[in-house]
Amino acid sequence: MIGTKELYPADHLDSSSHSGVSWGAIFAGAAAAASLSLMLIMLGAGLGFSAVSPWADEGVGAKALGFTAIIWLALTQIIASGMGGYLAGRLRVKWSSMHGDEVYFRDTAHGFLSWAVATLVSAVLIASSISSVIGGGVQATSNIASGAASAVSSVAGAQMNKGDNSSDYFIDTLFRNDNGQALSEDDVRNVVTRILVRSLDNDGQMGAEDRAYLAKIVAQKTNLTQQEAEQRVDQVYAKAHQAIEDAKVKAKEAADTAAKVAAWSTLWTFITLLLGAFFASLCATFGGRRRDAVTYNVTNQPVADR
Repeated sequence: MIGTKELYPADHLDSSSHSGVSWGAIFAGAAAAASLSLMLIMLGAGLGFSAVSPWADEGVGAKALGFTAIIWLALTQIIASGMGGYLAGRLRVKWSSMHGDEVYFRDTAHGFLSWAVATLVSAVLIASSISSVIGGGVQATSNIASGAASAVSSVAGAQMNKGDNSSDYFIDTLFRNDNGQALSEDDVRNVVTRILVRSLDNDGQMGAEDRAYLAKIVAQKTNLTQQEAEQRVDQVYAKAHQAIEDAKVKAKEAADTAAKVAAWSTLWTFITLLLGAFFASLCATFGGRRRDAVTYNVTNQPVADR
């Protein structure tokens, strides 16, 4: 009769000569997972930006925002990968004559492959963002030396590169005199700068000759006695040296913080991806069960009158 429900006969793909991989179903699930993942990430980014405020004591804090981002990323992987795995399992060709264990394995494999393809596509699209997160700690660590050098230049007022300071310092020593006068009035600040920069770079130790020469220049420009000028040189140099040490400590603390953030970000990314692979495989088995439970309406075609 028309409309009679009958089980669909065993498909010809049950033959052992055919591959057990249905790439059409895999790519369909991967496309759905990648698209849904992109939508959820954009939604999370929008919510995150709306919760952040540039004003102090307003908006969500950094720790709360980071924790929320991890939770949202995990939910994104679970939802998107689960949907992709379910579609991959549900759309795969039905093998009704195959043993249940093999069907279960193939459904799981199809869910995992759909997650893998979606992950690769997403990684290509957001590769720059991932590399910036992972490389944050390395970049901050490599900036310690340059940050300390910038602090030296800021404190001392140097405007030249380190190689030039070294040679100019020795050239200056050729033209020193007992009165503490430089070659010209315009060169006084540059001479003092080079002496300070070299001393700060030399483990913070200033030579006795450099100290005496600076005191003579200060005494000449400020009308202080030699002893008072030496005391002022010692005070200013101690402040400059302490500022450099503080800058180094802050740079190391920033590098350590950035390295920890990069490590935890990488670890939680791994965990969320692992969750995505698990739920994609699990949901593929659910989709496979629904697929195998489907019955088909076989319509009997009427025979034409002779």
